Amino acid sequence: MSLTEKISGDLINAMKAKDKVALEAIRAAKTAFTLARSEKGAASVLCSEDELKIIQKLVKQRRESAAIYKENNRQDLFEKEVAEADVLEKYLPAKMSEAELEKVLKEIIVKVGAKSPADMGKVMGIATKELAGKAEGKEISARVNQLLR
Repeated sequence: MSLTEKISGDLINAMKAKDKVALEAIRAAKTAFTLARSEKGAASVLCSEDELKIIQKLVKQRRESAAIYKENNRQDLFEKEVAEADVLEKYLPAKMSEAELEKVLKEIIVKVGAKSPADMGKVMGIATKELAGKAEGKEISARVNQLLR
């Protein structure tokens, strides 16, 4: 079952349960999927990688908004954004631990033959594709930079 199908099913369940927070978060995801499909063309289907990127983007947006609301003492809006981000995070694969991330990155560095920080671009290109949804770009970048020094 694709993520799009799972979200469609969960949308119906959220409506039946009258869960407003889940309903808003899932509707946002479904809308984002629809927009992404329409950009590609009428008969296009999103691949799982694209679906994950969209969900990651939505979660990141909500976390950033929550931080801004917290700074401005808007606890009501902060809680709403955090709750929606939590709902959307359930659709993402489990995050990798530090040790797992380092192991995978070391393998990529050996495979690419990277020796210095100048080779970071080569490593990042492969790492971001391989680790999509499993680790954040900032984490990957920081760890690659550390390993290449």
